[in-house]
Amino acid sequence: MTELLEARELRLVEVAPPAVPAKARAAMNREWNEAVLANPALFDGPVVLSAGLSRDDGDALLVSWARTTYRYFALRRVPGATALRSLFVSVIQPTDDGRVLVGRMSRSTAAPGRWQFPGGSVEPPTGDEPLDEGALRRHAAVELAEETGVDIPAATLTRCLITYGDDGQVGVHYLAPPLPVSALHDRFHALVAAETTWGRDSEFDRIALVGSPAELPGLEGPHVVYLEPVVRWTSRRVGS
Repeated sequence: MTELLEARELRLVEVAPPAVPAKARAAMNREWNEAVLANPALFDGPVVLSAGLSRDDGDALLVSWARTTYRYFALRRVPGATALRSLFVSVIQPTDDGRVLVGRMSRSTAAPGRWQFPGGSVEPPTGDEPLDEGALRRHAAVELAEETGVDIPAATLTRCLITYGDDGQVGVHYLAPPLPVSALHDRFHALVAAETTWGRDSEFDRIALVGSPAELPGLEGPHVVYLEPVVRWTSRRVGS
């Protein structure tokens, strides 16, 4: 189950990462190494994990986060271990006819074949830079450009929803200005062509435009758990 939350303010507070017992750590490393053998494109770079979500001062949401690396998410496949969950951003990109864009992850990604909104796990800030709403918005704009070719200023994104899953995963979702259907297809095809020229797979191998949750079963492959409730939410607001 995914809970949809709206909040006037979002606060992000860094906490210490959870301790991982030696036995679980060894099993995690084995799982990660096997995953890299299966997909050499995986990279153990820095990433933010979700450490908790709570209400604070009425209509504000408090998100606790910690620094880690991608290999720690391999704990999800270790029996009995406490799985670490990500803090991620996504962008709801509407069309001028009220539909929204979703994409299918390519074979070189960590979740090949999975449908989702443009977005991804949040990376921790460097130096003295804070992890705040501005940083999340900038990260969301980068993900949108990298996955769809739609390059827009981060300031044009409006936070509209926060999702909180039963597994503790927290997603911060931004609404982009609507674009013509033809522009979305043209920018995506140009992105794929450029990536192919460089000998790389694009992060999305396909995009689709959906207007309601009833259209999701027609997409070939699995989709992220938050997709259906967020599409339902957007179909009532964006498509109305």
